[in-house]
Amino acid sequence: MSDEAQPVLYTVDGHIARITLNRPDKRNALNNTLIAELKRCFDEADRNERVRVALLSGAGKDFCSGADLTALQKIAEASVRENQDDARTLMELFLTIRQVKVPVVAAVHGRALAGGCGLATACDLVLTSSSAQFGYPEVRIGFVPAMVMAILRRNVSEKTAFELITRGAQITAEEAKRIGLVNQVFGDETFFADVASYVDAFSQTSRSAVALAKKLLYQVDGLDLQAALETGVDVNVIARMTEDCKEGIAKFLKK
Repeated sequence: MSDEAQPVLYTVDGHIARITLNRPDKRNALNNTLIAELKRCFDEADRNERVRVALLSGAGKDFCSGADLTALQKIAEASVRENQDDARTLMELFLTIRQVKVPVVAAVHGRALAGGCGLATACDLVLTSSSAQFGYPEVRIGFVPAMVMAILRRNVSEKTAFELITRGAQITAEEAKRIGLVNQVFGDETFFADVASYVDAFSQTSRSAVALAKKLLYQVDGLDLQAALETGVDVNVIARMTEDCKEGIAKFLKK
């Protein structure tokens, strides 16, 4: 299958799994085939012990514009059960991103709107070019950014989340960083070089330690303070027993 026919491209470059939305003529719009391929690529990155970070980007001018027109037509004509099954495919993708052991980094340029904004928000880290645009315009067509709301609410304040999901407005990269939706804003001219430099830092980290840290960070969301601390004790002990930790301590002590 040629690159043009593949909805998602997957390559491994050293310690980086590069996952690219590959429907540039459709502004990388989401459909069930693309979502299924994304889940497959994330699972493959998760199984590859050489991979330290998964980098998600979009081919062409935009990161992702949300659901494509065919998918929207399907929604309008589907039964309750069919819509429920369809909605679960996106939910499962968001869960997959959280369950992948390595950091999932979204590199956003152009527009990240509706489901595309949700996809970026679901990633562990978001890097963006200065001219990028973000937004949840679903309410303008009577729709709700429902699955991503649980993640969005953990990223930004309650009032900011309410504003984003009920006004349907687009915001700039700088505004997205100010409210906590993205981590870093890079200049358009140096964006790809800056992204490469940022993700390269994960080559210096322990895969097992990052995996444990990621799982713990998301696990403590629903715990009270004591339970969160007790879980931290368990993870701390597990980390101490890993080969990475033993080797790291030995190297540190030799300095």
